[in-house]
Parts: sequence; C-alpha cells; structure tokens
Amino acid sequence: MKLLPSRVKYRKQQRGKMKGCATRGNYVAFGDYGLQSLGTVWLSGRQIDAGRIAAQHFLRRQGKLYIRVFPEKPISKKPLETRMGTGKAEVEYWAARVKPGTILFEVEGVPEDLAKQALARVAHKMPVRCRMVSRRLAV
Repeated sequence: MKLLPSRVKYRKQQRGKMKGCATRGNYVAFGDYGLQSLGTVWLSGRQIDAGRIAAQHFLRRQGKLYIRVFPEKPISKKPLETRMGTGKAEVEYWAARVKPGTILFEVEGVPEDLAKQALARVAHKMPVRCRMVSRRLAV
C-alpha cells in the first residue's frame, strides 16, 4: 500500500524548518495505547507502511490499529554526480513531518502487554526514538 496524497496543489516544496514540539496530534485520541515520537524526523511512506505491517502481523487481526501520521510533504533528490543547475529535482518520496510528542500509531481492543509488544515491533521500524503512552482519563 503506497502512502501518498491523491493530488496536491503544488508538486514540489521547500525543505522548511522542524523546530519545537508537537502541539497537535500529541495525545492518544482513538485507541487505548499509542506510540509517541521522542525526536524530529521526516517519516517516509515506506517506513509508516513497514510499521503498519509489523503491527498487523503481530496482532493477527485482533484489536484495531490507527495510523495518526500521513506523508504529505514531497521530498525531491537529485541523482548522484549531477552538476548544479538544471532546476529542482523530481519528487523522490513523500514524508510526514514528525516533531517530538507526535503520536504515530494507536492500538485498541487488546490487552496492555500485547499492545506493548506490538508497538515495540513498530518502534523498531521507526528512524526515531519512541515510547508507549496510554490514554489519559478525562477529569
């Protein structure tokens, strides 16, 4: 399953800055347990899909898995040994911007120990340090 937007207004973007912590998408909203990022990274669609496959393979259709990030940023890369000039390169892959505190995946409908094991397998696929968090009770 290739993760990329169906259509975009502008085909290419500038790189931008990735400073600060996540102010949105930083709490467990849909499931009971979540995987939270502890660093800043561009998460490619392939890496997100690898995490999805690892979790679904381990859970064997128990519970429900939510993916909270989507790759909406086009990353372009020029080929090696190419001279400068000749414009911006074509889009190589799509990435999701992940800041510290962003919830990447959520799991519901499984016991805590099973969720912990599944999210640990997903964390191994991620290029950033992660931790498991649980849903906060509303007071």
